[in-house]
Amino acid sequence: MAHMSLSIRLASTQPALVNTPLLALLVPQNPSVSGELAAIDSATNGAIERSLTRRDFRGARDETMLFVGGDSGAQRVLLVGLGSAAPSRTTVRRAAAIAARQAVKLGTGGMHLYTADTNIDAIEGMAIGAAAGCWSYKDLQTPAPEKDRRAELTHVTILAKESSEFLAALAVGIATAEGQGVAKRLGQMPANVCTPDMFLEVGREIAERHGMTLTSLDRADMTRERMGAFLAVAQGTPQEPRLVVLEHRGGPTDQKPIVLIGKGLCFDTGGISIKPAPEMEWMKFDMMGAAGVMGAMETIGRLKLPINVVGMIGSTTNMLSGTAFKPGDVVRASNGKTIEVVNTDAEGRMVLADLLVFAKRFNPDVVIDAATLTGAIVIGLGHTAVGVFGAERELVDEVLVAGERAGERGWPLPIWDEYKEQIKSDVADVKQTGGRAAGSITAALFLNEFVDGYPWVHLDVAGTAYSQTDLGWIPKGPTGTPVGTFVEFVRARAQSR
Repeated sequence: MAHMSLSIRLASTQPALVNTPLLALLVPQNPSVSGELAAIDSATNGAIERSLTRRDFRGARDETMLFVGGDSGAQRVLLVGLGSAAPSRTTVRRAAAIAARQAVKLGTGGMHLYTADTNIDAIEGMAIGAAAGCWSYKDLQTPAPEKDRRAELTHVTILAKESSEFLAALAVGIATAEGQGVAKRLGQMPANVCTPDMFLEVGREIAERHGMTLTSLDRADMTRERMGAFLAVAQGTPQEPRLVVLEHRGGPTDQKPIVLIGKGLCFDTGGISIKPAPEMEWMKFDMMGAAGVMGAMETIGRLKLPINVVGMIGSTTNMLSGTAFKPGDVVRASNGKTIEVVNTDAEGRMVLADLLVFAKRFNPDVVIDAATLTGAIVIGLGHTAVGVFGAERELVDEVLVAGERAGERGWPLPIWDEYKEQIKSDVADVKQTGGRAAGSITAALFLNEFVDGYPWVHLDVAGTAYSQTDLGWIPKGPTGTPVGTFVEFVRARAQSR
């Protein structure tokens, strides 16, 4: 798993004095030419002030304006609007990503980033955003001829004082960006490259890099563990299913760990309940929950957080074959509960059921799972909010705060007993899906059947972990969600210990 080829550093130079191919200024709505901006403006012979006076540039969110300078100093000046929202890590991240995308288009090779009133959040946001804006997956593309190539963005300098707190914030930003890079790369890989074995390989690399313990289970191990739900999904493919566990032991040995769980369906055809053919290629992203866990473990390892965290993923592919599981089948999960299969396209919850049971052996302080679980969450919340489910309101709120800080906002949905009627089975202990009504809620209630005695929150990221359109600040494809939510939750817990 290749590392980020981007190097990000701090420098306390005045913006007007830097020699750079591109100086990107992140400015609020209706900016005025004062302070540092005035000094840069005089280097552009007053062009910035003229543009602001004419209202050519107003600092709206995502708005950009490019000025071409001379051969020395800032050769190009790019204004990027932060919009009217209060400056935050998320607004700065977005603007920095847009600046990086422009640098890539121009082929500048490097850039300097500046925003007034820099604080810790702005430093973290600029680092995460710069990396997000220039991220790409080119492993399978033939490089363009030499004469047509533009320089890749390889170095970014954030103009801010090199204080210990800012350098620490930069380290957090870079570590988060690296974790998101791991998740996005796994996501963007086609399913014939990102197989369950790839999760094992990446897990091994992360474990070796950060001194974590790695455990993995294959089909034979899962059979011994009686993981009938997970194995039902895996029985349609000759590929070896993988359950991969990474243990980061940063806290005292007796400290109960936070357990992060991810759904890793490397491809989802829907199985016998086959999906329609148009856009089925996007189902390579049905492993973004697992990718999010891997990315979070990379970040947690880099930051050496003083807390115990277990990352666990279950990976297979949901295929049609003569051995595939069928609607009407009844299988037994590892906790002994029998499940009536109604729709083989509700396969993620089957994998997660056995993972939730397996999590119990770690005596968790809290378990958070993330999965591209239901189409229903996209109907309910679109592509903007993560669906957040949990019985303990205080814990749900804690996860929502982490998501807000990460720029991966969530919204809570109820898991009341009244909805349980929909997953009552005539032949088994529980029915695997409750039909179309409240589909995300009944999926969460199904998962709850396998949670045993530990606090638990479920994140449905089906609408947010990847995007089928260009979002402006990042291209279409994997978004990096839910890496940030996992990391911010763990960071906050580590700080409160």
